[in-house]
Amino acid sequence: MGKKKNTTENITAKLTLVIKSGKYTTGYKSTLKSLRTGRTKLILIAGNCPPLRKSELEYYAMLSKCTVHHFAGSNIDLGIASGKQYRVSTMCITDPGDSDILKTVSPEE
Repeated sequence: MGKKKNTTENITAKLTLVIKSGKYTTGYKSTLKSLRTGRTKLILIAGNCPPLRKSELEYYAMLSKCTVHHFAGSNIDLGIASGKQYRVSTMCITDPGDSDILKTVSPEE
């Protein structure tokens, strides 16, 4: 269990660096729009995202060949990790900036 918490903290730290130096969008509709255009490199989905919405995002991600990471926390935790004062169920990273989050998150997850 300690390994999972350490991984979550690692993702959160790298996500903070993406927020400062990279490009990202939050929200379901903007994530879908970014997936359709093919700019997305990584998708983060909150743990309590509805199953239908989650499966639709995974399908679009498979078509656009981008990586999906299921964030361990809830949408409140993902919102806090992204520096927002509101809940974030999905987040897509289009440019990681100085962060190496794409190497940290493995495609198998």
